[in-house]
Amino acid sequence: MLKNIAVFICTFAIVACGGEQTKAGTSSRSNSDTQYGDRIPEPNRSAQSQAMQFQNNRDLSAYRELGWEELLPPGEEEKLTQIYQQQMMMLYANPVIEGSAADAMIQIGTFNTVPELNEIKIRIPGYTVPFEYGSNAKITEFLLVPYYGACIHAPPPPPNQTIFVIADDPIRLRDLAQAVWINGTLLTETQESELADAAYTIRVDSVETYEY
Repeated sequence: MLKNIAVFICTFAIVACGGEQTKAGTSSRSNSDTQYGDRIPEPNRSAQSQAMQFQNNRDLSAYRELGWEELLPPGEEEKLTQIYQQQMMMLYANPVIEGSAADAMIQIGTFNTVPELNEIKIRIPGYTVPFEYGSNAKITEFLLVPYYGACIHAPPPPPNQTIFVIADDPIRLRDLAQAVWINGTLLTETQESELADAAYTIRVDSVETYEY
């Protein structure tokens, strides 16, 4: 179901922006088959296992590995699908003129969260969306999202599919959209930003490269 939601988001971007110039999937990440709107793929367990040997024997048993679908309360996926379908019907009936004030990436969805996830240690993979980026930049706050290009080349995911990441120690990102594991404490705290709003916040313990 979440894959269908990502498809709706990408299609929504095409319709909202008036056509083919911003069509998701026509540009791909260098040295990778990842395309805008692609969800984070299944991890390469073999490569991840080997990488873990070099993590200074860090104990990850305290962290619950979480999938993005687990951030949604029961019935939320169906609700999101209906919302995107309604918005797409409206856009098909009243296309947005490219370059107009209405031609903007819109975040659709709710701030509904799963209360039981508050203040638990989790481990979740996703793509980074920094608020500022430059070579050798070190950041302490950024967004984590489930699909490639979100908030930059494609509309933001729903708030409850967006995590605001806070790190005490600055993190260096080698790519604008980098696939990572985030290990830390998840909070059901809302954060607002110019790129997207987030229904969840995570305080980082560690960050690892995500192998797939």
